[in-house]
Amino acid sequence: MIINPLTCIDFYKADHRRQYPEGTTMVYSNFTARSDGLARKSSVYDQKVVFFGLQYFIKSFLIDLWNKEFFEKDKDEVIKKYKRRMDNSLGPDAVPMDHIGELHELGYLPLEIRAIPEGEAVNIKVPLLTIHNTHPEFFWLTNYMESVMSCNLWKPITSATTARQYRRILDKYADSTGGDKSFVDFQAHDFSFRGMSGVIDASLSGAAHLLFFKGTDTIPAIDLLEDYYYADSDEELVGCSVPATEHSVMCMGTKDNEIDTFKRLITELYPKGIVSIVSDTWDLWKVLDEYAPALKKEIEARDGKVVFRPDSGNPVDIICGDMDAPGRTNASEGCLNLLWEHFGGTINNKGYKELNPKVGLIYGDSITLERCEAILARMKLMGFASTNIVFGVGSYTYQHCTRDNFGFAMKATYGEVNSEGREIFKNPITDSGVKKSAKGLLKVSKDNEGAYTVEDGCDNFYGGELEVVFKDGELVTIDSLLGIRERVSNNDT
Repeated sequence: MIINPLTCIDFYKADHRRQYPEGTTMVYSNFTARSDGLARKSSVYDQKVVFFGLQYFIKSFLIDLWNKEFFEKDKDEVIKKYKRRMDNSLGPDAVPMDHIGELHELGYLPLEIRAIPEGEAVNIKVPLLTIHNTHPEFFWLTNYMESVMSCNLWKPITSATTARQYRRILDKYADSTGGDKSFVDFQAHDFSFRGMSGVIDASLSGAAHLLFFKGTDTIPAIDLLEDYYYADSDEELVGCSVPATEHSVMCMGTKDNEIDTFKRLITELYPKGIVSIVSDTWDLWKVLDEYAPALKKEIEARDGKVVFRPDSGNPVDIICGDMDAPGRTNASEGCLNLLWEHFGGTINNKGYKELNPKVGLIYGDSITLERCEAILARMKLMGFASTNIVFGVGSYTYQHCTRDNFGFAMKATYGEVNSEGREIFKNPITDSGVKKSAKGLLKVSKDNEGAYTVEDGCDNFYGGELEVVFKDGELVTIDSLLGIRERVSNNDT
């Protein structure tokens, strides 16, 4: 599919140009997370969203796509294609074409976007960006961008906000149980690719995950950060993974020879380094209570770690033991206790158990913020440091969300008609108040505690914390993965 930027709209946008009052010369809008009533929240949630994805949207869509598929194409060809789409769906000559030709002749998008720096955590109801036209005749272009801007931005912001909660949870438990804080960089591993809504969705969401962590199996997320956020995997650790099996590998080795498959993996294919082996293809408890101790000599002789991966059942019970299981069984003991029983470990300076560094655990089936916290809380009660486990965070986290989780919306709050300003706002009497908008020009500032606040009805849109990021077809402010990571690490993650 070749994307036509001119038709990346809802149909109703096509003729809003004529619906605005005659003499309209400016439309000024903002993009804001309006509410969090449907958001997934953990105990560390603080009513903030993490801004991310704008630079990708600007470079890939507002610059590259508009130039390639609009400004660099023949004007008559562009207009003919657009008119065909409008005529066939809205009726012959339903939408005039003169403004399209005028935009093509201008040669760039006459828009200005001001935004919060990417990676910042911003309070609900505080605008993340504003957008307005820079040429009076192109006032219609501001909200023409609403659908595609919302479509591209809500997901990476939601994923970054979720990743921040995982990071804060994992940091909290590492602190309280004496775990190695540097290990937290790798303790949430992105498993989401196959469950996302397309490659771009997976890449953007995966890139958002990598603001807070460095473990990923979503390779295109690394590509996106190199292509659009000046990351360089030759110079910095953008994202990494380890050799790992899947069920087809274990099945192909056959059930009767499963222990031989384990032995071949850890002694022949991967005699050193980390290797992750899916362990519940048939009998997880046999793997942990029979095969693992039988291979203890080989495991402990390796220069590295063998990571066992359960992949089914209730993750809290599988890792920590099923408290409802009758008597003492492998199921009642759980993975942690079995590995401790067979491989031992050490007690850290806060009194918590740390497994023998030759073995580890990763669990990646249906992990959520709630399950992550439940597992870590049980581990603490059992006397285990939180860093004894890695979580595979997949689409059960990153795809089970919508634009409404944080009520994202792009709304106009100011306009000019015959060069005179008009403060505009909506406040539906039938609404709970969530859809009530700000009005007029907006100024975003920081209070004494560093939190972002918003003031509406301002005299101008200069000053404050919103920086010019895009203007008249050019990226003005350039951000990098390194800079964003530094920002999030300084942002009380």
